[in-house]
Amino acid sequence: MRPWLMLISALVIMSCGKTSSSDNTASTQQSATKVTYTESTTDFPNPERGFYRYSETTVDNYDPLDAQTLAGFRAGQSVSGTVYNVLSTLVFRYFILDGYTGKALPASFLTNITKDCATARAAGFKLIPRFTYTVSVTAGSCPEQFICTPYGDAPKSIVLNHISQLKPVLQANADVIACVQLGFIGTWGENYYTDYFGDASSNGQKLLYDNNWNDRAEVLKAMLDALPADRMVQVRYPQIKQRFVYGVNAPASSAALTQDEAALGTDKARIGFHNDCFLASANDYGTYADYGNSSSSPKEATTAFRNYYSMDSKYVVVGGETCSDEYSPQNDCEPAGHAEQEFGDMHYSFLNADYNPDVNNDWQTGGCLDNIKRKLGYRLVLKDASFQQGDSLSVLIHLQNTGYAAPYNPRPVQLLLRNTATKQVYPYTFNTEIRKWLTGAVTLQQSFVLPPAGTYDLLLNLPDKYTSLNTKPLYSVRLANENVWEETTGYNKLNYAITVK
Repeated sequence: MRPWLMLISALVIMSCGKTSSSDNTASTQQSATKVTYTESTTDFPNPERGFYRYSETTVDNYDPLDAQTLAGFRAGQSVSGTVYNVLSTLVFRYFILDGYTGKALPASFLTNITKDCATARAAGFKLIPRFTYTVSVTAGSCPEQFICTPYGDAPKSIVLNHISQLKPVLQANADVIACVQLGFIGTWGENYYTDYFGDASSNGQKLLYDNNWNDRAEVLKAMLDALPADRMVQVRYPQIKQRFVYGVNAPASSAALTQDEAALGTDKARIGFHNDCFLASANDYGTYADYGNSSSSPKEATTAFRNYYSMDSKYVVVGGETCSDEYSPQNDCEPAGHAEQEFGDMHYSFLNADYNPDVNNDWQTGGCLDNIKRKLGYRLVLKDASFQQGDSLSVLIHLQNTGYAAPYNPRPVQLLLRNTATKQVYPYTFNTEIRKWLTGAVTLQQSFVLPPAGTYDLLLNLPDKYTSLNTKPLYSVRLANENVWEETTGYNKLNYAITVK
């Protein structure tokens, strides 16, 4: 028996430029064959990106996710109050902890979250959870008028206890969690109107003291620790991340995450952003504001925070929603506005399909919504591929990410060799980090040991990282090309075959 027959299960991925001495491969080097691909302009669902759909529930009156509703979201539905429809693979999930500002969460609530995750898993969806104690406001004669104290959130001790309760559920269901928003603090979980963490509004102290920053950092650290290292937490304002990473005196000019620091699983690499007032004002209603500290009053820092956000967001998850149409024409389509430019500059992966309809409708009537649908997050296009067969298989693939952002969660990138007769698949993993596939050109170049004799179709596979999902086609990335997608397998055909003798 030849030695390679005993070693098939241990096929080794070879680094670029190296060859194999296996005696089952061709003994002469063949000339390279180049295949070109046609880009598709079709809008189609892909994991962890695009327009998300909104949902909410309370603890005691739990409204579970519905499988039929999710199937409709994925197939494409009109959005209430709007003039457009969207395809979705993400659901934003508000968990409103109303009535639990002074006591533990019931076991039934944790069970219900687990059931929601099972529903999402079966439907090919991922969740963006946010936990908050209140989404209601009380108007009055206070300085802010539309919202007055008490706001109704919970003290830090309760928040930390609730995160501790939620941790096992979040860990067990991380496969169907796209990311988690920090939440907990303040009305809507937006870290602003709060009874316990420093009220920076005109109703309160108008800034945040050092102890307020430290308390918020403690909650953020607890949320990061409640998730696996491959999942991110989004914060509402860039200054929250800066002062978590660099301390309460961190200036707005603090250094952004670098390419070398990205995708390492550190806290710095796992904090992203949700801007819930996209292009709503010059500083997006306080998104890019400085909130001061015990030794420094708030200063104008919009430009510095925007620069930081733009650089840092290359390697972390960004999403949010529109909230006001008053900042028009700036929030309109180009050339009158700069909506698409802003999405690209800030590397948006997802956006609320349901709110604010006034802003989103303008994109439909202005003619740029179709582009936004396609480009939120990643959009990967095969340009060409070259294959050269000798003692090994050398592969060179050129892709283009035409989306606004790189994928933000890890996933393998695999070359598959599928035997045309037996259909047995031999997977090889490229040495690449998909979370660094920024907008622009992407190159894969590597050589692989050849499988046993036979004829093989070549395919590219970008499945989910988690074993619970990595054989489910709904969780695999579809490339934006004509005649490459296999819906039943989730593979992308490279439209090339090799014969090993």
